[in-house]
Amino acid sequence: MGPSTPVAEVVLGEGRPPSEYVQPVADGRVIATDGDPGDVATARESIRLAFVAALQRLPARQRSALILCDVLRWHAAEVAELLDTTVPSVNSALQRARATLAEHPSEPLDPTVDPAQAALLARYVDAFERYDIPALVGLLRDDVVMSMPPWDVWLVGPDELASWFLGEGIVCKDGRLLPVEVNGTAGFGNYHKVGPGRWEPWGIQVIEVADGRIVGHHNYLYPELFAAFGLPPRIEE
Repeated sequence: MGPSTPVAEVVLGEGRPPSEYVQPVADGRVIATDGDPGDVATARESIRLAFVAALQRLPARQRSALILCDVLRWHAAEVAELLDTTVPSVNSALQRARATLAEHPSEPLDPTVDPAQAALLARYVDAFERYDIPALVGLLRDDVVMSMPPWDVWLVGPDELASWFLGEGIVCKDGRLLPVEVNGTAGFGNYHKVGPGRWEPWGIQVIEVADGRIVGHHNYLYPELFAAFGLPPRIEE
């Protein structure tokens, strides 16, 4: 998306079409979340946003081989049949794909099963729903990044995020969050208050945590995604 933008220079406009963004996915739809803890952790790494973004560096055939073999655990023979090629060709594409990704490693995130992360996220939910921005900012790392598909908004740093939350982002005030497992990490369905005791879907938050601090705050403003995460169509008191 290019360099970050200061809040003062953000222009939302109409936004880009969904086809131009990698959409979030519920963990349970693509990995076996009830399997061996080690296997689940490895599988979650394969659907994190940074990994999916890195896939864009690969040619189509290498990307297909990597996803089918390393993520979906297909045998090389099965991949060769699907791609109408040979097993040596699949293995070669897989080797090249792994080498390319190794040149662009992403920062490891804290495991979602870590009790410290659960405590951090509880504080985040409390701060967000009370809209206590100083408390929320205190949970962010200095290089935290915020994005908001479908808009070209890319903010970096706690001060910029605080300015957003108290500016254009003030529409999130009085909102509610429901937890989801998304892209191998923590996340929430963000509901906006639309009337007394009534909240409706607004966006899916993907919250990335590293070193005990929030480093990624990605907001996918597509209310139609809520059903895929098993989230209710509204919240009522």
